[in-house]
Amino acid sequence: MIYLDNSATTLIYPEVLDTYRVVSEQFFANPSSIHKLGGRSEDLLHKSRQQAAGLLGVKETEVIFTSGGTEGNNFAIKGVALGYQQRGKHLITSTIEHAASLSAFAQLEDLGFEVSYLGVDEEGRISLDELRDVWRPDTLLVSLIHVNNEIGTIQPIEEVGRFLKDKPKTLFHVDHVQGLSKVPLNFKDSGIDLATMSGHKIHGPRGIGILYMREGVTLSPLLAGGGQEFGQRSGTENLPAIVGMVRALRLVMEKSHEGIAYLQTMVNGLRQQLAERSLITFHTPERGAAPHILNFSVEGFRAEVLIHALEEEDIYVSTKSACASKTSEVSHVLLACGLSDKEARQAIRVSLSFENTQKELNTFIDSFDKKTQELMKAMEV
Repeated sequence: MIYLDNSATTLIYPEVLDTYRVVSEQFFANPSSIHKLGGRSEDLLHKSRQQAAGLLGVKETEVIFTSGGTEGNNFAIKGVALGYQQRGKHLITSTIEHAASLSAFAQLEDLGFEVSYLGVDEEGRISLDELRDVWRPDTLLVSLIHVNNEIGTIQPIEEVGRFLKDKPKTLFHVDHVQGLSKVPLNFKDSGIDLATMSGHKIHGPRGIGILYMREGVTLSPLLAGGGQEFGQRSGTENLPAIVGMVRALRLVMEKSHEGIAYLQTMVNGLRQQLAERSLITFHTPERGAAPHILNFSVEGFRAEVLIHALEEEDIYVSTKSACASKTSEVSHVLLACGLSDKEARQAIRVSLSFENTQKELNTFIDSFDKKTQELMKAMEV
């Protein structure tokens, strides 16, 4: 099997799976229980939070464990809007955010909030000038995806942070799910108040994530109850998944030192090889994109047809975001970049992890050529 859909999810590391099992068996007690077993679980939770904070370069009290990227985005966006609405009801985001963010903004619009959606250029990048134009003194939040999950475009997060530096009443949220370990981002230096991360994108367990919440920020909680996570996110902590995600985070951060350049080399090589095929149009920009994502269209082939053809070779790629891949709607990201409906329906995404190899990509190219030729012959009949 050659798995090239790592932006959708990643294969959990064996070490992480072992950690999850051990914690499930030996630290099963509720961390809130006052007996000795509860105390052991609480200690492990505390150590995990410390380790996560160290790896992310933030304070321990700024790490909030969530159930993943969807909850993290919803918590940040709705938590700011509802918690600070006395300041105003204006919010800013972009047209190419993940569905979790866009749906949260849509719900807030139904509640009377006003949302400004920044457009993007043909490479999927926002305009700082447009951001300056739409910002208002009553703007509560700017929320942007760091690395677009479909085409890999990196947004100018540091520049946005500098613009907002002298606007303390406007909070800055970043969806860092795709960028974590692949595109370095210093939360403090970039002026970020909130950042969303997800475990299953970095070879960790599903159902676990981290929301970085800058010290001094207070959100309106989505979940009320026992007051866990410093009173911000109630619910018995998912300790096996928390410890597993932190171990995965440590592993990918170690791999990233050499792995980022390794991924970029492989993606560059893949782009060069595909560019020799006349039917290919690339949607991932050559510069200013994440090192692990390559999105392109194959003229004359609907994406799902080619994806299923590659499945026959035990090779797995995808179309748009996995959260929306089963719907008939065209990618909102590609449409926002100016592609036609037809072009967008032909786009596929290859996304790598540190574990993919050059041999796998060579096999992908061979299989791609084989299947496109077979399909072309079938269409001629």
